Amino acid sequence: MSDRLSPCEPDSAGRPMDSPLHFSPDAPAGPLLGGGADREGGLDQRRRAGTGPSEADSDGSATARAALLGEEAGGEAGGHLRGDPPAQLSAVDLKKNYQKGPVVIPVLRGVSLSVREGEMLAIVGKSGSGKSTLLHLLATLDVPDAGEIYFDGQRVDHLAGLERDALRNGYLGMIFQFYHLLPELTTLENVLMPLMIGENVWGYVRRRRQLRQTAAGLLEMVGLGHRLRHRPRELSGGEMQRAAIARALVGNPRILLADEPTGNLDFASGREILELLHRLNAERKLTIVMVTHDPSIAEQADRTIRLVEGQLEPGAGPARL
Repeated sequence: MSDRLSPCEPDSAGRPMDSPLHFSPDAPAGPLLGGGADREGGLDQRRRAGTGPSEADSDGSATARAALLGEEAGGEAGGHLRGDPPAQLSAVDLKKNYQKGPVVIPVLRGVSLSVREGEMLAIVGKSGSGKSTLLHLLATLDVPDAGEIYFDGQRVDHLAGLERDALRNGYLGMIFQFYHLLPELTTLENVLMPLMIGENVWGYVRRRRQLRQTAAGLLEMVGLGHRLRHRPRELSGGEMQRAAIARALVGNPRILLADEPTGNLDFASGREILELLHRLNAERKLTIVMVTHDPSIAEQADRTIRLVEGQLEPGAGPARL
């Protein structure tokens, strides 16, 4: 199992270091599905191809993008200091409004942040501060009204719908407070669902045994090896969240985005889920971005940022690790 879940080494399969990322809806997602050849890429070639950050911008936003992406030679940006490795995930000046009848409600008012590979970042704030909205934008489940999002230096917020689907299925894992398991499917089938989506019918039939073994192995890893044939109604809250984590991991994602992963659990179950997330972060070097309202949970992360009325808390930028 460790080989499947470990982050890909840039040259482990002889892939060129400067090959661009491709989020093709026709390509299988992730190394588990044979699509690993596209997963590594360098910023220089993307710049030459015109898919990376622009070199100049009259309003100075290019400088902010460069700093957040780890290209700026000096100063602080997004909580990271000179000499830090490039950001794996970055947001630049994100803004998002919602409309309720004639009233426009601003939710995010210009949020910039950067996340390094292997980092566990907690996003905290009061209800309505924009935490979940920010996470959904980072996951490309929604699009910002203004601002930009970069993954491995490549802009992703403006991708077409099918390309965003391919990005999520191959690179991003997502877990929610309310699990979102399909009630008519078994635990094993719920975990298999992203792999079924990532394959065409004949591809899935041909690789069915291997994919089922992968999903069953993940369920064993999260402590549900004895629950493969149970449906969600037969599982406890903690077990459903473990199944949701296994489902999020089955595509071998580079980043795990978690929205209040313990918010619907009792204390003991919540502690078990947090221990599992920390183990994944420590042993698999999996980048985790987690929204929580619980300060005691946030304290366990490597770094914490606080949202206040849709903005990062003034004077309390994220500290360097």
